[in-house]
Amino acid sequence: MNKDDLKRKVIESIDSNRERIIEIGETIYANPELGYREHFATKFVKEEFEKMGIEVESPLAITGVRAQINKHKKGPKVVVMGELDSVVCHDHPDANPENGAIHACGHHVQTAAMMGVFIGLNEANVLDELDGKIDFIAVPAEEYIEIEYRSELRETGKIKYLGGKQELARLGYLDDVDLAMMIHSTDIEPGKNVIVGPIGNGFIGKKVQFIGKESHAGGAPEKGINALNAAMLAINNINAQRETFLDSDHIRVHPIITKGGDIVNVVPADVRMETYVRARTIKGMMEANEKVNRSLIAGAYAVGGKVKITEIPGYLPLLREDNLTALFKENAQMFIREDEIIDGFEFAGSTDFGDLTHVMPAIHPLIGGVEGFLHTREFAMEDPETAYILSAKIMAMTVIDLLFDGAKKANQIIDDFEPLMTMKEYLAYLEENSKVIEK
Repeated sequence: MNKDDLKRKVIESIDSNRERIIEIGETIYANPELGYREHFATKFVKEEFEKMGIEVESPLAITGVRAQINKHKKGPKVVVMGELDSVVCHDHPDANPENGAIHACGHHVQTAAMMGVFIGLNEANVLDELDGKIDFIAVPAEEYIEIEYRSELRETGKIKYLGGKQELARLGYLDDVDLAMMIHSTDIEPGKNVIVGPIGNGFIGKKVQFIGKESHAGGAPEKGINALNAAMLAINNINAQRETFLDSDHIRVHPIITKGGDIVNVVPADVRMETYVRARTIKGMMEANEKVNRSLIAGAYAVGGKVKITEIPGYLPLLREDNLTALFKENAQMFIREDEIIDGFEFAGSTDFGDLTHVMPAIHPLIGGVEGFLHTREFAMEDPETAYILSAKIMAMTVIDLLFDGAKKANQIIDDFEPLMTMKEYLAYLEENSKVIEK
């Protein structure tokens, strides 16, 4: 069978399963869960794979799911990923009323598209024509939230790192992966449907505790040390640094106070803060982080308090891989016009998929079909055909190109790729940047 026939059969398979793929996405959307708590989504995805007679590994990294096909093949391995978790936006009309969880992140689209790739390849009976292995991984905990909860998981040994892909790497599930692919939905400008080659910021995660001394806030405030004042000074100190950040580094620092005190009548002695230090490069992250740490320490010192800074490896910047990007773009033009594709895009947000782009050829294109900004009450499905079906088709076509005819295209991309880190070096980076500073 030639490659065009393979592609035609897979497209027909995806089209004939259109309603099923959309239902997968809508079911996950209707049951949003936060990271490392995705028990419904894990069970649901696992059962969907098992309905098709596929052996599944689950749970991995607490709530992840992996299905492997063509395990007997000797060629390179491609991983297609989707993410299971949601964000918190209490004001979204579809948010869980108890905890505000909502798939305003679009991860339901990713997972449905991943399943669509699998359904298309599997039901078209073309797997024997592909000379390589394919893993499908539903990944937990991409959104870097609920740091206190994840820190508890960490302290009890259930995880070591807060991001799902970091945990998968630590546990060895990515050791034999050669190329990676995932698609993310976003509100794209009118007339455009796909963005290829996006790049984004990385970040360092920080959990901060300001330690003061309690006292009666009305009767004897002079006997206390106000940890809330230390935190407010620290925020002002950070703001004073902003003019020193290089524009090219795209620095973002956005702290929140998660505990401001206990009761209003007691001088706050225990104040908690969470923040990210984001930047376009690792060097920029490190330099900005040093300034932020100085600001935090100075705030505590000014009032005579103490500070405990727990630094947690966040995510690395998202990088562009030209060869795999070009292949995805070429396949997108099977379904849409070239002028409907944006080639190259910068955003200041972060994703743990950025970590993968440092160690292997990996792409994270963006798909339309939704409206409203990510993580807000306005986020909503606009065109299921684009979001779920078009994304599945383009990824499936790209997998075929990579693994057809002795996996020549995949091997060529792998040979041309120069990683910024080996997997061993990446894991060492995570270890080195997990630390506690007490002043």
